[in-house]
Amino acid sequence: MRAIWMFMAAIATPLVAVPTASAKEKETSLTSKTPALPAAPVAEQRPYQTTLHGRTLSDPWHWLRDQSYPVIDDEDILDYVKAENAWFDAAMKPHEALVETLFQEMKGRIKEDDSSVPQKDGDWLYWVEFEEGAEYKKWYRRPAAGGGEAQLILDEVAMAEGKEYFRLSDVSVSPNGRIIAYGVDDTGAERFEVRFRNLDTGEMLADVIPGTLSSLVWTASNDALLYGLANENWRTDNVRLHKLGTPVADDKLLYKEEDIGFGVGIGKTAADNYIVIATGDNETSEVYLLPAGDPEAAPLLVSARKKGREYSVDERGGTLYIHTNDEHPNFRIATADIGNPGTWTTLIPGSDHSYITGLSVFRDYFVLEAREDGLDQIDVRKYDAPLTPGRIKFPEATYVAGLGDNPEYHQDKLRIDYESMVTPDTVYDYDIASGTLETLKVQIIPSGYDSTQYVTERVNLPSRDGKTMIPASLVYKKGTKLDGSAPMHLYAYGSYGYRVPPGFSTTRLSFVDRGMIYAIAHVRGGDDLGRAWYLAGKGTERRNTFDDFIDVAKGLIDKNYTSAGNISIEGRSAGGQVMGVVYNEAPELWGAVLAGVPFVDVIHTMVDETLPLTPGEWPEWGNPITDKAAFDYMLSYSPYDNVTAKAYPPMLVSAGLNDPRVTYWEPAKWVAKLRATRTNDSLLLLRTNMGAGHGGKSGRWGALREDAEEFAFVLTQLGVEK
Repeated sequence: MRAIWMFMAAIATPLVAVPTASAKEKETSLTSKTPALPAAPVAEQRPYQTTLHGRTLSDPWHWLRDQSYPVIDDEDILDYVKAENAWFDAAMKPHEALVETLFQEMKGRIKEDDSSVPQKDGDWLYWVEFEEGAEYKKWYRRPAAGGGEAQLILDEVAMAEGKEYFRLSDVSVSPNGRIIAYGVDDTGAERFEVRFRNLDTGEMLADVIPGTLSSLVWTASNDALLYGLANENWRTDNVRLHKLGTPVADDKLLYKEEDIGFGVGIGKTAADNYIVIATGDNETSEVYLLPAGDPEAAPLLVSARKKGREYSVDERGGTLYIHTNDEHPNFRIATADIGNPGTWTTLIPGSDHSYITGLSVFRDYFVLEAREDGLDQIDVRKYDAPLTPGRIKFPEATYVAGLGDNPEYHQDKLRIDYESMVTPDTVYDYDIASGTLETLKVQIIPSGYDSTQYVTERVNLPSRDGKTMIPASLVYKKGTKLDGSAPMHLYAYGSYGYRVPPGFSTTRLSFVDRGMIYAIAHVRGGDDLGRAWYLAGKGTERRNTFDDFIDVAKGLIDKNYTSAGNISIEGRSAGGQVMGVVYNEAPELWGAVLAGVPFVDVIHTMVDETLPLTPGEWPEWGNPITDKAAFDYMLSYSPYDNVTAKAYPPMLVSAGLNDPRVTYWEPAKWVAKLRATRTNDSLLLLRTNMGAGHGGKSGRWGALREDAEEFAFVLTQLGVEK
């Protein structure tokens, strides 16, 4: 039985209805005249230097990193962060009516009492529900055979009561359906405490496992599971076996990874015959198999790690199915006998045209997920005819589609998720025998939504080298003037081979309905156009990502979609790094910037191997400790190190005090340096979540209000709402 945590994704994301404003209300400005703000907080400069490869870097805001991290108790640091938060509040106070209006709009597009489509797993149907007004979900099941009542198996509402932050991780039910295991994080620090509940009696078990950061995988015996503890670098480098009813201190170590840059994951093959231990970094992987009924057996190594080779493994009837990039960057599918796992035979070769992004094995068929020319493909194939395509056809020319939750080895129907930039999230069942799609659920928007009133486009824009066309996905309201006058919001990520899917969002309608064009720049560094697209924005090719973003903006200006200074931009985490670079290099193009938990202090982070965002990241960015060329290259773009004395546009920066991925001091140092260095006084705000981590607030309404604040910042800075 597979973990059921994926069910949470089946609930439609933010939708809701806007109360109709009266004529008098419409005449009232949503923002009041901005009063004179007190002076912005000033972070003291304290001398500090770092010398590497013959270069000495001055870092006078180094003190903002608490030396007792991950404990943050330095009063000077806390006082500064709180002062920035107070200044953010003061700056946004004149716009609180607009924030509230945006929040109610966004909330009005969300069906508050929503639920996922039930999915069968073993003897039960599982689903999750939101109750009206609730921040968190409730998890349910009922007998698949029918006749039984719904059983509440997890109540996030009750568990989160009184907590500033709450998150569940990897909810997993034992194969016999009797015991549920789940991880809890109530700080945002991404160290989870595993708890167990007897679903027959409702009683909590005495077993508690602190400090985990992994999947929870049950053995076939139903009385033990595998998990991994987070190490000091916030990575999982181990696999342990816990037997119910025994002390955690007695848990057996089954695997320990010695490479500090590798992380370890745990899973199960589709038929539940084997437990999978997968270790790797961003470019290399290695897989071991354990019998699900004998987890203490010697692990079976599928194939020893080779630098630059990635692979994943599933099993059917003693045959291994391997998804790997060993012969082609767009991956191939190979097979091997379980008795000779290292000898691979090509089943489906790699292709320049088709990028195989995933492989799912079922009893009677297997499924390829692929991308061709940036468009998702789902391909169902028979074992006796593996080269015969079985494409599922979808109704639109551009869309996002992928497998939903399909937990059982034998399924006559496939659960599929589908959406586009104008089509709300839709859940289908695909009937294997008939080849037909059955619509199970379409995202409901209580405030109303008419897709015919919106236009989506995909445009290709030239890069500065004249050799590459960069795609961008756009959505805007019908009737929006395409004469250069429309304001635009431009989003990008561009790292780790992650594509920003051109899917549906009810939140962004608050921009689009006000006459803005919303655009996604599919820059290199993501894998939008195949694996080569990712590699062209990685390591020593990283500058392509930043150049692509600027070139997309200029291309959209040239095509009269918008104009310079009338563009707001947004990126988070590694996408926040993109914001930092283009903020330095093309400030004249931007009217407002949203930089979420931005990775901007690149050099000081990547030379500190004690940090969670370091050893495992060297394959992605380069190792500036051992490689002078990598050091010089990173230094050339690191946003923090390239702040100069010039005018910068308005910007809102967000951070999480408990963020283990991009530590709070990166954005804090960056903002402090900008305040001390820039030549103008455009609005520069730093908002730090004091009780959250990388993802911001955990509740759906708390997260939505943060969205409303960010949207209000953009709208006021662009002059869309005055």
